[in-house]
Amino acid sequence: MARIPSRVIVHRDMQVPMPDGVLLLADRYIPIGVSSPPTILIRSPYGRRGLFGLAYGRAFARQGFQVILQSCRGGFGSGGEPAPLDEQDDGLATVDWMRAQPWYGGTFAMHGPSYLGYAQWAIAPYAGPDLKAMATQVTASQFRDAAYVGGSFALESILSWSTLTALMSGPLSGAAMLFAPRRTQRAVLSGRPLGELDLLAAGRSLPFFQELLTHHADPAVPFWKKRDFSATVGEVDAAVTMTGGWYDVFLPWQLKDYTAMRAAGRQPYLTIGPWHHADVRHGRLANLDALAWFRAHLLGDTSGVRASPVRLYVTGAGEWRDFDDWPVPGAKELRWHLQSGFGLGQAGPAESYPDRYHYDPARPTPVVGGPTLLGDSAPRDNRRLESRSDVLVYTGEALGEDLDLIGPVTADVFLRSSTEHTDLVVRVCDVHPDGSSLNVCEGVRRLLPGTPPADGQGVRRVEVELWPIAHRFRRGHRVRVHVASGAYPRLARNLGTGEPLGTGHTAVPADQEIFHDPDRPSAIILPHVR
Repeated sequence: MARIPSRVIVHRDMQVPMPDGVLLLADRYIPIGVSSPPTILIRSPYGRRGLFGLAYGRAFARQGFQVILQSCRGGFGSGGEPAPLDEQDDGLATVDWMRAQPWYGGTFAMHGPSYLGYAQWAIAPYAGPDLKAMATQVTASQFRDAAYVGGSFALESILSWSTLTALMSGPLSGAAMLFAPRRTQRAVLSGRPLGELDLLAAGRSLPFFQELLTHHADPAVPFWKKRDFSATVGEVDAAVTMTGGWYDVFLPWQLKDYTAMRAAGRQPYLTIGPWHHADVRHGRLANLDALAWFRAHLLGDTSGVRASPVRLYVTGAGEWRDFDDWPVPGAKELRWHLQSGFGLGQAGPAESYPDRYHYDPARPTPVVGGPTLLGDSAPRDNRRLESRSDVLVYTGEALGEDLDLIGPVTADVFLRSSTEHTDLVVRVCDVHPDGSSLNVCEGVRRLLPGTPPADGQGVRRVEVELWPIAHRFRRGHRVRVHVASGAYPRLARNLGTGEPLGTGHTAVPADQEIFHDPDRPSAIILPHVR
């Protein structure tokens, strides 16, 4: 018999005391006629009303769960100053408060995407045995590596999120999602030093943006140590389901959370679709997945949980495929070499001279498509980018049969640069028979003096982690690889000097050489699945 949705009442603005005396506000959604319902805890910096209340509060309460939807510190009526990414103490205090309430039924789950998912990981290992389930979407247990992708500052994502949260607390709160990307774009195109871009985007200095300019990617920095929960992912006893997107800014680190749980003997579920971070299409599926997961682990009804733990959408093929694990068992690494004459193939490279390009930070190599936080990250035609002299383009022969690539992607590139400070960007594109070149995945590595080390001729072997993929290159299509040193404004310009991020202004161009010979066989490593 189909379940009859419950009627719902809402208790607004419940005061939740924190150990330092600050009061955080929460709304409690209560299903009428349900005795001792399990609780779903959702902690959000984006408010409790409107679409959030409908999609997360009322929707789950109508299915027999009570929901606590709480505003994080410093926003939407909650006291204190905003403390981005510092969610462990407040989260655990909220759980203690919840347990002490007469309406608490003895078990709870946590739910939510992006920052809401990060807030789950912050407390999950310490929340106690009554935490039975988690549903996380487009998120990870640490955001440091997404802020410094490959060591390069993720300018567009960080500035847009900082601007978004600033606008949400002001008169433009209702249109913040619209204005934040526009203001970010205007700021990054100004050519001003990074430390001034928040003034242009938000009209004032933004503490979180300034902190990220100051606290570099080193995980040992105290700022990040208290905001990185990746080391305890394997200690989480709750059942976890994850939803991600192939074009999401957090996907690589979400998959590291999955593999950490698997290494600890856990069995999380994983769903990855053809979505970007702010894509509304994954919201409904994620809620349905979470509802089935919570019914299974809080109510004992497993009828809605699929048999296979991993479900992946294969782009280029337009189909879903189920697997037992990630990385996909049986995937074979194919090493496609960069070749003389800008070819690409599995044959080893012949003796050849290196290819050269000139990177000028004053005219940074732009980016077309790829993962962004608030924008549309759907694949785009890169032919205009490929016409630039600061982008090397290597293309394979037309495929005689379909080629399915599912798994992690890395590049192994031999580079000699005229500057010790430089970036290496590698991108994979799918070239269609009509000539359009659509980006599939990419990655970056920021090089520092001595890291990686150079040989006696000044050549450095650079490994670049690209976004993972599940993509079919169809028969007649071609595999293409870009090599460049910029992806602006998604990544901050590498000025070539090592000056501090926020104040650096001296630009030193870099002359780059990419080697592809038997002793230095630059290649892209692709995961082939039959």
